[in-house]
Amino acid sequence: MKNITLEFKKKKETNTPISVITCYDYSFAKLFAQTEVDSILVGDSMGMVIQGHGSTIPVTLEDIIYHTKAVCKGAPNKTIIADMPFLSYQTSVEDGIRAAGTIMKETTADCVKLEGDSKLVVELTHRLNEMGVPVFVHLGLTPQSVNTLGGYKVQGKTAESRARMIQKSKELTDAGAFAILLEMIPESLGKEITEAVPIPTIGIGAGRYTSGQVLVMQDLLGMNDEFHPKFLKKYANFADDIKKAVGDYHDDVVRRAFPGEENGFKD
Repeated sequence: MKNITLEFKKKKETNTPISVITCYDYSFAKLFAQTEVDSILVGDSMGMVIQGHGSTIPVTLEDIIYHTKAVCKGAPNKTIIADMPFLSYQTSVEDGIRAAGTIMKETTADCVKLEGDSKLVVELTHRLNEMGVPVFVHLGLTPQSVNTLGGYKVQGKTAESRARMIQKSKELTDAGAFAILLEMIPESLGKEITEAVPIPTIGIGAGRYTSGQVLVMQDLLGMNDEFHPKFLKKYANFADDIKKAVGDYHDDVVRRAFPGEENGFKD
C-alpha cells in the first residue's frame, strides 16, 4: 500500500532526490507509470496547458477530479498529488475540508496540494492532517495569487519576504504538511528552507538544493516551442516531432500513400 508521507520522509532522511512530473490524462499516465519517476502531480496548470486559459484560476474542482481519476487509472503504482483549485478552499476551512474530502473520496489520489501561507491555509493543513489527509503545500510564486503578486515573478527577493517564507515553512510543517513545493525563489532561499524544515522541499525554479524537482510534462517534453523560462530544461522536442508526424500523415493522405494495401481488410 502506498504511503506518500512515509515515502517522502524516507527520501528526505536519506538525502535521495525526489522527481515529480505533472500529468492530466490516462495515456500519458500509463507511460509515466513505466518510468522511475517518483510522483505525479495533477496540477491546476491544466488551466493553461490543457484548457488554454491565461492562468490557473478558471480550473474547477470538477476539472481536478475528472483528470485525477484518469491519471490514477493510468498510473496506479505511482503516488498521485491532486491540486486544490482556486476558490475550493480560500473561502473557509470548512469549504476546504469538504473539497479535499471530495477529491479523496472520488479519486484514488494520495494527497492534496494547497497554495499559500495564510492563517486559513495553516489551519486547513492542520485540520486535514488530523483527518488523515496528507497535505502538500506550495510557497513562493503561487499561481492562484498571480494577480496580487504582480505577475509571474521571482518571489522572496527582499529580506522581509525571505524571512516570512522561512517562518511560514516552519509553521506549515508544524501544522502537518508532509512536503513543500517552492516555486520561483532564489536558489539560496530554496537551500535555506530545505535545511530549516524536516520535510522534503520540491522545487520548480528554486535552484539546486531542494529535496526534489517538479516540471510540467508539456514543458519538459518540449511541446510548447514558444515557452523558454530560465528554470526549464527540455528533455525532448515533441513540438517538432508532432508537427512532422502530422504533416507526413497529411501528405500521405493527399498523395494516396495511406492507407496502403497492408492497411486494408480482405474479403
